[in-house]
Amino acid sequence: MTSQLSAVCVDALQPPRLARFWSGVLGRRTVEDAHGGLTIPPADGTGFRLRFPRVQEPKTGRNRMHFDLTSTSLEDQRQTVDRALELGARPIDVGQRPEEGHVVLADPEGNEFCVCEPDNAFLAGCGFIGALACDGSQEVGYFWSAALGWPLVWDQDEETAVQAPHGGPKVTWGGPPLMPRAGKDRLHFDLAPPAGSDQRAEAERLLSLGAKRADAAGDGTGRLAMTDPDGNPFSLLPTG
Repeated sequence: MTSQLSAVCVDALQPPRLARFWSGVLGRRTVEDAHGGLTIPPADGTGFRLRFPRVQEPKTGRNRMHFDLTSTSLEDQRQTVDRALELGARPIDVGQRPEEGHVVLADPEGNEFCVCEPDNAFLAGCGFIGALACDGSQEVGYFWSAALGWPLVWDQDEETAVQAPHGGPKVTWGGPPLMPRAGKDRLHFDLAPPAGSDQRAEAERLLSLGAKRADAAGDGTGRLAMTDPDGNPFSLLPTG
C-alpha cells in the first residue's frame, strides 16, 4: 500500500479569487473542505483535487511545477486561451520558441500554465489537465513512482513521467539542468497515508525512499512537512 495524492496545492494570497479562476478555466465546481479551505474536485474518477491554501508571501520567480492543459483542436485551444484571458490570465514569455504550438499563460497570481497544441501525442487520453509538468531530476521521478505506486510511463534521457494506474494526468520531470529555486514553492503535494496505515509508519516508508523531514515542530494541523529528494516540499496528512 502506498500514499495517495490527496491534492495538488496552489498557494494563494487570495484563495477565493484563484479558486474561481481555475474553476472557470476547468469547468469544475469549487467546494469547501472540512477545514473551510477551498478545493476543486476532479471531474471524474481520475485526476486529483486542487487545493488553495492561503499564504502571506507573494510569488517570486518561476514555479517549478505547472499545469499542461490539452486541446482537441486548434479552435478548442483558442477557446481555452480566450476563456482564461477573460477570467484574468495574461500571456507570458518563458523562452518558448515561435514554432512551438503551446500557449504559455499566467493565472491571476502569476502561476504559469500551458495550453497545449491538439496534436500533442504524449498527453493523449490524459484529460483536460494533461500533465503536471515539474522541474526535477530522474531520482525524484523514481521517488514519486515508489511513493505513490504509480508506474513510470516515461524514462528516457533523465526525463521521467508517472501516471496513476487508472489513468488521468501525468506527472513529469524534465531532468537536468534544474532551475535555481526562487522563494517558496507555490505548488506542492498533499499526501494521505494508505488505508489501514498510520502517519508515522508511512512517514518512515517515505524517509526510506529518500524523503526528509522539513519541520519537526509541525504547524498545529497534524500535517507532517517533508521534502522529496530534490528538496520540493510536500505534506503528509494525519490519518482519520
